[in-house]
Amino acid sequence: MGLLGHTVVQLADNIMVGQLGTAELAAVSLGNSFVFIAMSLGIGFSTAITPLVAEADGAGNKADGKSALKHGLVLCAVLGVSLFGLILLAKPLMHMMDQPPEVVELAMPYLDLVAFSLIPLVIFQAFKQFSDGLSQTRYPMYATVVANVVNIILNYLLIFGSFGFPKMGIVGAAIGTLVARILMVLYIWYLLKSKKKFHDYVTGFNFRDLEKKVMNKIISLGFPSALQMFFEVAIFTAAIWLSGVLGKNAQAANQIALNLSSMTFMFSMGLGVVAMIRVGNQKGLQNFKELRRIAQSIFLLTFFVTIVFATLFLWGRNWFPTLYLDLDSALNLSDNTEVVFLAAQLLLVSAFFQISDGIQVVVLGALRGLQDVKIPTFITFIAYWLVGFPICYYLGLHTELGSAGIWIGLLAGLTASAIMLYIRFNYLTKKLIVQS
Repeated sequence: MGLLGHTVVQLADNIMVGQLGTAELAAVSLGNSFVFIAMSLGIGFSTAITPLVAEADGAGNKADGKSALKHGLVLCAVLGVSLFGLILLAKPLMHMMDQPPEVVELAMPYLDLVAFSLIPLVIFQAFKQFSDGLSQTRYPMYATVVANVVNIILNYLLIFGSFGFPKMGIVGAAIGTLVARILMVLYIWYLLKSKKKFHDYVTGFNFRDLEKKVMNKIISLGFPSALQMFFEVAIFTAAIWLSGVLGKNAQAANQIALNLSSMTFMFSMGLGVVAMIRVGNQKGLQNFKELRRIAQSIFLLTFFVTIVFATLFLWGRNWFPTLYLDLDSALNLSDNTEVVFLAAQLLLVSAFFQISDGIQVVVLGALRGLQDVKIPTFITFIAYWLVGFPICYYLGLHTELGSAGIWIGLLAGLTASAIMLYIRFNYLTKKLIVQS
């Protein structure tokens, strides 16, 4: 639920902005494509904190847990500011990507504010990963729930100009996102500080006393983890850009399917966090047989959960897209009808990759718990960019499949990733059991 909160912010923006028209929805999609890439690096990097805290917790070493949080906060703050700067530098690329001009014009001011919201978001992630490492996942969930309530209220007031507030369109959605993420950081810090179990961990920091060894450890785990998430998010971002080449309606349909798929993916990603925590605990105890048993149990649970989501997508693929658009609008009737038709096709493909997407992220979480990050990074690059992207490009732009072809490429990449990562986990855990 905590991870789902990040996606629900985008869901609220998409549904409420979609009432303005397909051009506005496509603009949010284009702007968020840049933010998603940066967010993947920030969230991926912050995951290095969880296995270190989980291992320290399993070994009963409180000092190491606090050290991981302190150094992680410093690195995440620096990374958040850097990502904001990089997005500002990358903005001119929008004009070079063969995107609809009206979409680019709308996306520019939206992107400025949402990019700035990455700074509090990445800092929040440091607190979240720390709390997860201590097996206390509910406090980040509370913070994301509060943030989503604030975001929806501000969206209603600022997008449509309700109750005398200025009507700001998609810029209003961006302001809502920024304010909600700032409050999210403040609220989780308040929650953790007020709990006796966490108080000593999250207070009394001396940020002038930083240890190079701990910084290097977090970077050595965080950088490959960031790349793993980047490779996956980047191929979905490429799907947004390829869809934009096909037109604003194809891009709007892609955004609807991507937003729905991202929501179900967060449940699997949450189970991936569970795998990372529990594997990290058992690594601290040096109990590798139990580590393997627990991880495989989580893999099986993920399989059952994704089967449910696949069935849901098959059942509702023609209805879900209608939630994002105003089908009663005579002005946009033709565009909206086409978007619903295209999105239904994409959700059909998405139903099938629910399983492979879920399995690959939960196995990746288990490998992070083992602090095995370098080889999985190469695996994700091969799966998404040597297998998935060429298929996306060819089927999407050079066959009649169009948007559906792009998503078939995503399915191929995710499936390749799931298979190769599981082979890596199976090999590594058997080796550790024999050695112990």
